[in-house]
Amino acid sequence: MRLFLVLLLTALFAAFSSVATAAPAKFALVIGNAKYPDNDVAMNDATNDAQDIADELRRDGFEVDRGMNLTGDGMRQALARFYAKIQPGSIALLFFDGFGIQSARQTYLLPVDAQIWMEADVIRDGFNIETILGEMNTRGASVKVALIEAARRNPFERRFRRYSAGLAPAVTPNNTLVLYSSALGSVIGSVRADHGLFATELLREIRAPGTSAEQALRNTQAGVISATRGEQVPWLSSSLTTEFSFVEGLPPSPSPRPMPTLNPTPSPTPTSSPTPTPTSTSTPTSSPTPSPTSTPICVPPAAPRSPSADELANDPRIREYTRRIGQDRSDRVAYYKRGQLYAIKRAYAPAVQDFDQAIRLNVQDAEAYNNRCWTRAATGDLLNALRDCDRALQLKPDNADALDSRGLVNLKLGRYPEAISDYSASLAKNSHSVSSMFGRGLALKGAGRDGTADLDQARSMDHTIASEFAGYGVNECKP
Repeated sequence: MRLFLVLLLTALFAAFSSVATAAPAKFALVIGNAKYPDNDVAMNDATNDAQDIADELRRDGFEVDRGMNLTGDGMRQALARFYAKIQPGSIALLFFDGFGIQSARQTYLLPVDAQIWMEADVIRDGFNIETILGEMNTRGASVKVALIEAARRNPFERRFRRYSAGLAPAVTPNNTLVLYSSALGSVIGSVRADHGLFATELLREIRAPGTSAEQALRNTQAGVISATRGEQVPWLSSSLTTEFSFVEGLPPSPSPRPMPTLNPTPSPTPTSSPTPTPTSTSTPTSSPTPSPTSTPICVPPAAPRSPSADELANDPRIREYTRRIGQDRSDRVAYYKRGQLYAIKRAYAPAVQDFDQAIRLNVQDAEAYNNRCWTRAATGDLLNALRDCDRALQLKPDNADALDSRGLVNLKLGRYPEAISDYSASLAKNSHSVSSMFGRGLALKGAGRDGTADLDQARSMDHTIASEFAGYGVNECKP
């Protein structure tokens, strides 16, 4: 009898020990959205990276649900399946690669069929990252992880006259890790490549056995910063108190990758480098040798290419609104939306005509006045543009986008104090407005003041912003 009890207790102890030391269940939802009809090109890196991340997480013991090019219904269904799997004490991870947008200081992930024409549509069609993390927590996940590659400049924000403002910080539950591919309020350009830098660095780090998840993400952050020489700085938020690794095993022998030192005002030539000689390749030998205080030669950026008539005629979205207008000449919304598409594509003449019709059908349409102001400013019809912006602000005094548009008009008119005032008022309402920040920097420079901080900050948030302004006929060489 005593032997039986000993054997029974030994077996029970072994069973309880096994339960106590069992690794927590790990669940992941991986989404790669590449084919947005509103975007000019498919982002092949998004689906390729999502596939690679899904494969790696499966090797690491995650039960993975992978979705590609998901519509709103598809994302809702995928999230519902994901939530249903989460068990108390488990690890839940979301990887999203596609377009994201911020509204009211919150980040929304966008399905491929998002119909966004005004800011209110973001809440309707987007998926709030804080809501997703909160649901993971409610379902009992002990560790929540969100890896988000969505800080791309996208076509949606321009429809309500706002330059891309990147992603907003996420207020997260305890024991959560969040990593964005870029800094808060900044965007990166879409790359025409098979794989993206963020996912490449992430895969390298999460494959390291024994490295804690938080350290792996910090190493990813450092890797991206190093590869881009500080131009892209991923944002990391951690409230993690539970240690776990993507790959179990002995910690790697090399020390964690150090965080690169960032230069807050990067320049092509570091201050520690020797002064170039007069025979430098950047200065013809026949030119006079510049003195140390000479102003560098300013090379204006190239303006974006305007589309051909055939490209406009073959755009399916423009064709659809043209069809609607053909059926109903009083369809104000169709005129307005087609005008926005023309303006975004830099086809300014037909854009103005469509905004004319939208205003004729509703003389109280502040957004149409604002869009016509911006479009007229780009074409140089400045006095009429100024009247449109003033009218938009009479109808909607708190319209930050109209302030931004009027800032452009005043900048082009050489009314620098007025431009500084408009851009500053716009930034007071939306501190992440890249166009207002860059425009104010140019206006400060035009007024003989130092606009370097604004210009550098804007470029760090969107490296294409100078080219965008060049398309409006404004550049740093001559504001």
